[in-house]
Amino acid sequence: MRNWSLARQFFIGQLVFVLALTTTISWVLYLDAEDSTFDAASQRMLAVATTFANDPYVLEAVQAPKPSDLLQPYAAEVMNDLGVDFITIMDTDRTRYTHRNISEIGGRYIGSVDQALAGNPHTEVFTGTLGPSVRAIVPIRAEDDDVTALVSAGVTVDTVSIARNAQLPLVWLIAAGALTAGTIVSLLLSRHLRRATLGLGTEQLSRMFVFYDSVLHSVRDGLVLTNLRGDLVLYNDQAAALLNLPSSVPGEPKPASDVGLSPSIQELLMSGRRAMDEIHVTDDRVLVVNQEPAIPASGTKPLGTVTTIRDHTELEALSDEVQTMRTLTEALRAQTHEHANRLHTIVSLIELDRRSDALEFATRDLQQSQQLTDEVVAAIDEPFITALLVGKAAQANERGLQLSIDVPETLETRGMDPRDLVTIVGNLLDNAFDAAAASDDRSVSLSIHTAGEDADTIVIEVSDSGPGLDDAQLGNVFTLGSTSKGAAGTRGLGLALVRQAVHRLGGTITVLNDGGACFTVLLPAGASPLPGRPNEQPAQLRTHGELPNG
Repeated sequence: MRNWSLARQFFIGQLVFVLALTTTISWVLYLDAEDSTFDAASQRMLAVATTFANDPYVLEAVQAPKPSDLLQPYAAEVMNDLGVDFITIMDTDRTRYTHRNISEIGGRYIGSVDQALAGNPHTEVFTGTLGPSVRAIVPIRAEDDDVTALVSAGVTVDTVSIARNAQLPLVWLIAAGALTAGTIVSLLLSRHLRRATLGLGTEQLSRMFVFYDSVLHSVRDGLVLTNLRGDLVLYNDQAAALLNLPSSVPGEPKPASDVGLSPSIQELLMSGRRAMDEIHVTDDRVLVVNQEPAIPASGTKPLGTVTTIRDHTELEALSDEVQTMRTLTEALRAQTHEHANRLHTIVSLIELDRRSDALEFATRDLQQSQQLTDEVVAAIDEPFITALLVGKAAQANERGLQLSIDVPETLETRGMDPRDLVTIVGNLLDNAFDAAAASDDRSVSLSIHTAGEDADTIVIEVSDSGPGLDDAQLGNVFTLGSTSKGAAGTRGLGLALVRQAVHRLGGTITVLNDGGACFTVLLPAGASPLPGRPNEQPAQLRTHGELPNG
């Protein structure tokens, strides 16, 4: 029985319960039928006895010299007509005047007479000469209201049992109907339960729940279970940390629209569609999301979806650093190429005995190459940003772009996370380079300065001479997948990451068309990253408002 499925255990339990209930109901109906039959027999005998007691002929006969000669024929006729087993008329001293057996006439009546002698009719079940019987005893009163005789009418218990047994088929029919209906309902419920539990038993379900709950909370990836309406049925601790969700409470589905999810993830969960390694950017994280419908092995209709979430925030940060190093590498390669060309020029001038021209060329080239580096290094206290700008300048030169960098004499980043600054400046310049490359002017400008009375705001402006953005692009340029470079997919991530980094630093970003696209970032000087960096505790995560996107 321990290996039975939950549906079979339920069916057997229900069947035993229905059988016990049916047996109890049948016994109650049987007892009720017996009581009602005996009550009906008692009332009938009381009516017969009362009729005899009120009959003037009976009153006159009991006062005659030989009552038996008058009453026995009359009583025998009534007994036969009414189907009564006995009608016994007796004197107050119990002497019988009538009886079913003539030999018993003149004998003493067997039964209770005290109540009747006191003038009160009564009924009883008593064992007399004919065996156990249901009888009624009624006094016969004279004209002066004195009790002058008694009359008893009765039927044997066997006769009453025959009447009771006539009602048993109805009792058995009701019992059989209840048992059949209960069995059918139990069978239908067990079949439904079998489908719902996949034919598993209680121990299997218990082990499965324990194992699955352990897996749910031990995996490093976020796991979210949703129903067909897109409500969050269950999710693990990692998913709560990655999506800034409250603690999961089993049995309390949460609508995806009510828990503060980012729009893209909310749309994915509510759609129920399949997703394979989709990139989604929240306010403070870069997430890789996979989603599959949850389809039971016994059917084709999905019950909901299973969504797994991996945190790629740190990986994206490393990618930004790798991209910075790649930019510097490309800059060194470009400078090596240019240096080789200039060195050939200097050698040729020396071979032509034009030493003064060679010296002047080398001096001027050295001054131009060093000027930007000196200005940037002197102005910005963050070496990562300095290296990025030097590399971007070389990259622009190699692509034939005019990069104008405007920085003040001194600019303190005041402890801002360099990764966020590299993400903001690097991605904005990359987009500006791509846009300017398609224009005739081919120019890009970068301005970094402070604003406010106390210079408490750092302003980063990046503009290009490209075609600018149309109205549709202006509305969703910071949305993941939005791009003007081609089909969405892996593209469109840069500006979404910029928006995320600006948000972490507590700033704002806007974009407008001004002879090309112009992005403006305002950052509070000395801003610390908002809670939610990958190296912080997940318990500190919270949801913040949307950044303005112009």
